[in-house]
Amino acid sequence: MKRTLVGLSLLYIGAATLFSACSSKKSSGTSDKTGWDYNDSRLGGFDVPNYPGQQTGPGLVFVEGGRFTMGQADDDLPTVDRNNIPRTVSVSSFYMDETEVANVHYREYIYWLKRNYGGDYPEVITKAMPDESVWRKSLQYNEPMVNTYFEHAAYNYYPVVGVNWYQANEYCKWRTDRVNEMILIKNGMLKKNPNQTNEDVFNTETYINGQYDGMAGNSRKKDLDPSGSKKRNLTYSDGYLLPDYRLPTEAEWEYAALGLIGNNPEPETKRRRGEEVVTERNTYSWGAKNSTRWALRNQYQGEFLANFTRGKGDYMGVAGGLNDNADRPAPIYSYKPNAFGLYNMSGNVSEWVLDTYRPITKDQAGLNPYRGNMYETYKRVAEDNSLDEKDSLGHLQTRPVTQADVDSTHRYDYRAGNLSDFNDGDSTSQYSYAYGKNTLISDEAKVYKGGSWADRAYWLAPGARRFMQANQASATIGFRCVMDRLGSPNGQNNSKAGNNFGKSRK
Repeated sequence: MKRTLVGLSLLYIGAATLFSACSSKKSSGTSDKTGWDYNDSRLGGFDVPNYPGQQTGPGLVFVEGGRFTMGQADDDLPTVDRNNIPRTVSVSSFYMDETEVANVHYREYIYWLKRNYGGDYPEVITKAMPDESVWRKSLQYNEPMVNTYFEHAAYNYYPVVGVNWYQANEYCKWRTDRVNEMILIKNGMLKKNPNQTNEDVFNTETYINGQYDGMAGNSRKKDLDPSGSKKRNLTYSDGYLLPDYRLPTEAEWEYAALGLIGNNPEPETKRRRGEEVVTERNTYSWGAKNSTRWALRNQYQGEFLANFTRGKGDYMGVAGGLNDNADRPAPIYSYKPNAFGLYNMSGNVSEWVLDTYRPITKDQAGLNPYRGNMYETYKRVAEDNSLDEKDSLGHLQTRPVTQADVDSTHRYDYRAGNLSDFNDGDSTSQYSYAYGKNTLISDEAKVYKGGSWADRAYWLAPGARRFMQANQASATIGFRCVMDRLGSPNGQNNSKAGNNFGKSRK
């Protein structure tokens, strides 16, 4: 009899557990505004997954945002062209490449373009290739670098150069698609297909909008819509896909380069909140010490902390005592990383940022300042407002936002689709920069930061800024990518934004 009762008890426990499991599959929550269950096909199937938090994309490190003084604030580094006045701004948290993009990374990109577009669209590869002739100088012998720097295995993990601003942006877009494609493959949503070409290649936006006809995996998301199909593609609301890789804004780049989190005497821990204080401003990216050499008394004492030019004609010191141990670019993991774990934010190669160049004024935004907004929207079919078919390269077709679009939506926060020249002396703006004296300043002038192997120490300061035309390239300019942080700004997926006093409901 006891055995029978025990058996029945176990049976009931097992049934209860099974029922509980089935119930949890049907609904992971209930709307606190309507009372309807989520994830229940019997109630319409509104899908709200349990989101574990944003994963860190390949190659990225987390940069916790905050307030800082942006601009050339160092009295000991005077400048003739005062185009970067100091002002207090805040930057949202984001992720940034640990290193500059290297030759091997960019060759991977070129290889992929050749395999997928080379047969029918060779101009795509030509447009993406770095300009290897940037090494040529009128009175300098550099042909070995022209012939080997980008292609040779010896320079695999050296920063790619000869890439213009447009090319850097296109690499970021391509990288976004490859990372998201691999996420879908690893999660069984897609099958590997190395033979995609032309309009059939994977693109994140075409996939989300149902215009990608790839090979579906065996673990596609169940469609809870009772009138839908049994399986469906993922969307951003499922939490798997990552945001776009892109170039950093000037404010993001400068904030990350300063690494001021290393100057907080009491940063946040799991047991207590951090102090809202920064003891010193850094002159360079590696710390508050106004020195380009390692100062501590150990085996590294006196070594250069960055790859730069000490003086005219002095690119690496003397034989037997090379100062920075590099006459041109050095490998991307060389020198000491800053407090965020970022390598070569000062020196090695300068880096493109997203901004259009103008002298900085105090009227810029206090949160995430940026100049260069050019808004786009998807092309749509007039009859039913559906998206146009993807183009011959597999991308959704876009067009610039026009004045008519802005007027029709009654916008009050912006009045044009292209704001690169906002407050710049036209009929709707105010400022003028004496264009007759400096004809290089246009919407094609883009900012680059960081100093390079060919620069003096002055340009290593994060606040220093220069510009070059977007279609030009240099042997001293590379780039790195960033990604927006979604959710909690402290980077901890088990915590939420804001201060919670007690148990959080959601």
